[in-house]
Amino acid sequence: MKPNPQKNKINAQHRNQIRIIGGELRGRKIHFPTTEGLRPTPDSVRERLFNWLGQDLTGQIALDLFAGSGALGFEALSRHAKHVYFCENNRLAAQSLRQHAQQFALQSRSHIAQQDSLLFLQNTTQTFDLVLLDPPFAWQNWAMLFQHLQSKLNPQAHIYLEAGSLPELPHWLTIIKQGKAGQSQQLLLQYANE
Repeated sequence: MKPNPQKNKINAQHRNQIRIIGGELRGRKIHFPTTEGLRPTPDSVRERLFNWLGQDLTGQIALDLFAGSGALGFEALSRHAKHVYFCENNRLAAQSLRQHAQQFALQSRSHIAQQDSLLFLQNTTQTFDLVLLDPPFAWQNWAMLFQHLQSKLNPQAHIYLEAGSLPELPHWLTIIKQGKAGQSQQLLLQYANE
């Protein structure tokens, strides 16, 4: 079978970009750099997540801890989250996040930290209603992450977790929903604060 040059041209044109799928920014494009471990959450998985959460996040403060392309955090802002903290270790990806926050006129509702995720959790004094966890598949430091995360959660906070293989969960997280797509598994968790 002959390769289709038209098909390759189309694929190359859409590589390293995704669209926001819901809310006030629906249809806006996010362009992202090629960096190791960066794989934006597919449209169908983001749609499922925001169906789980409800489409209106008014008043919520969210954390996109392994922000990458920023797809999850910008989807939250598009659905009226009060503020989203983006944490991204890679310089080029963090720069891209800043450019998109400016392009979408969301600088006042976005905080972008170019920092290691665990250091961010250790040092921030902010607490969150929603935490989005979609680290590179190779990342495995879950026990340390959960240790630092608990004190940063507001009562009844939701945590979205996406990973190639699911980590052992601490007793204070309750599974609300779960799904699977391709190589990734997804959980929506709730903080069962005592």
